[in-house]
Amino acid sequence: MVSTENRALRPKFAATSRGAAPVRFREESMRLFAVLSAAVVGGSLLVGAASAQEGRTIRWGHLNNTDHPVSFGVQKFAEILLAKSGGKLKIREFASSQLGNELQQQSALRGGTQEMFSASTTSLATVVPEFGLLDFPFIVSTTDQADALVGGAYGKAMMDTLPQRGLIALGYWGLGFRNVTNSKHPIAKLEDFAGLKLRVIPNPVYLESFSAFKANPIPMAFGELYSALETRTVDGQENPYTVILSNKFYEVQKYVSATNHTFTENIILVSKIFWDKLTPAEQKMMQEAYAESRGYQKEQTLLQTEKALSELQAKGMQHNAVAPEELERLRKAVHLQQTQTDISAFSADVSFLPLPVLMVLASGLKKILQTTLMFPTVFRRGHLMFGAC
Repeated sequence: MVSTENRALRPKFAATSRGAAPVRFREESMRLFAVLSAAVVGGSLLVGAASAQEGRTIRWGHLNNTDHPVSFGVQKFAEILLAKSGGKLKIREFASSQLGNELQQQSALRGGTQEMFSASTTSLATVVPEFGLLDFPFIVSTTDQADALVGGAYGKAMMDTLPQRGLIALGYWGLGFRNVTNSKHPIAKLEDFAGLKLRVIPNPVYLESFSAFKANPIPMAFGELYSALETRTVDGQENPYTVILSNKFYEVQKYVSATNHTFTENIILVSKIFWDKLTPAEQKMMQEAYAESRGYQKEQTLLQTEKALSELQAKGMQHNAVAPEELERLRKAVHLQQTQTDISAFSADVSFLPLPVLMVLASGLKKILQTTLMFPTVFRRGHLMFGAC
C-alpha cells in the first residue's frame, strides 16, 4: 500500500491511465522548452542591447598605405562618426591589405565578417559588369568631370545594384588619374608603347586597352608588382602618382609619363548584414560622416597628387607631359578597338551624357568583361581583381 506522502510526490500524470501519461509528459516538456527558449531569446536581446549601448567597432579595410589619401579619408570619416555617435561608433582601420585582397574583403563584407571596405570600382565589375565603364580610358579629362560621372545618375544607378548583392555603398572617393611609369624610355606618343611589358590590373578592359596601344599588357596582382619591377619581369606599370610614391616605385622605375588615361575611383562599401543591424539613426550618422568627409578626402587627393609628383621628380624620376594631339591618338586607338565607335567626339567627357546613353556604353563593355576566352589564363589562375591598384 502506497502512502499518501509518496503519492503526492509523484508526477501528476502518475494517477492517470497508462495511455495518457506520455501525452501529459510531452505537454509539460513543451511548456518547459518554451520557457527556456524565451529566456534565451530575452537574454540575447539584452546582450545585444547592452552591446549597442556600449558601442560598435567597425573594421574598415583597404589596400593603400597609411600615407595615402584613402587612409586620410578613413581617419576623417572615423573622427566625424565618433563625434556624431557620442563615441559609440568607432572605426578601426586596417590598411595595406591587412584583411586580404579585394575579392577576399568583398567576400568578407557579404558574409558579415568585416564591416567596411574602400574598394576600387574595378573590383565590382565582376559583380556588376557595368561598373567597367569607369575603367574605360579617356572618358573624362578632369577631376570635375569624373566627380560629375559618379555623382550623377550613372553613379547612383550603380550603387543601387549593390544591396541585392549584400553590399551597401555610401558613395565614391576619387583617387586621381592613372599614369604610366617604365624603366626603358619616356612615353610621349602612341608608338612609344610598342613592345613594353606593362603590368596592368587583371581586368579585360585594361588588357584590351593596352593591347590597343601595342604594348604587352601583363595581368598581375598588386602585391607582386614591386618585385616584378625590380627583377625586370615587367618594364613598367600604371597608377596614380600617390600610389607610385607611396609604394616606392621610384626605386625601380626611371620614367613617369602623364598619360592620364583613366581616373581611379574608390567606392565606400558597408556590409549589408552589418548595416541591417544598425538603427536608422546610426545609418544616418554613417551617411552623414561620408558626406562630410568627402570634401576633405578630395582635397587631400588633389594636394597629395601635386606633392607626389614633385617628390617623384626629386627622387630622380623623369617626368614628361603628353601632347594633346598624342592623347587624342591614344583615345581613338582604344575607343575604336573596344567599341568600334569613336566616342572621342564627346570631347573626352561622357559625364554630361544621359543615363540611357551611358548604360549603352557600359553594356558594350560588359561583353568584354564577360569574354573569358580572350584571356583564359587570367581567369583560370584566379588572378582577376586580386588587388586592383
